[in-house]
Amino acid sequence: MTWSIIITLIFAGLFFLILEMLVIPGTTVVGIVGFLLLIVGIWGAYAYQGSSSGHYTLAVSFGLTLIVLFYSLRAKTWNRFVLKDEITGKVNTVDGEVIRVGDEGFTVSRLAPMGNAKFEDELYEVSTYGDFIDQEKAVVVVKIEMNKIIVKLKTN
Repeated sequence: MTWSIIITLIFAGLFFLILEMLVIPGTTVVGIVGFLLLIVGIWGAYAYQGSSSGHYTLAVSFGLTLIVLFYSLRAKTWNRFVLKDEITGKVNTVDGEVIRVGDEGFTVSRLAPMGNAKFEDELYEVSTYGDFIDQEKAVVVVKIEMNKIIVKLKTN
């Protein structure tokens, strides 16, 4: 085994270990393959280049592994890959002053048993007690419980 093969095996092993830790988390085949490549590279140095070369290869591989891990796990290295956007959306919040039990509106989508309805020109997600109500039907608010609006079909 030549030095080029040994060095390639060690660098490939390091690459797979970093890939395992940062991209594909968990104990998977990638991490095991990376570890095995490192071992085969170091074993090749001992077996084909001699004991002293094997010791040097082991020391350099260990040091290189520590350096690569240090630089790859630094926060500054991964800041450009981190999502920095914040979610500003809100859950269906019901203002007790705007919508009350007994208010009338109409369905914008089919309620099966959940869908959308409009009350006071505001769109809300509503649900029924299991009934299916078609689109563009008049509904009335029966109950409001913790931001959940329950409606029923308006009867004349």
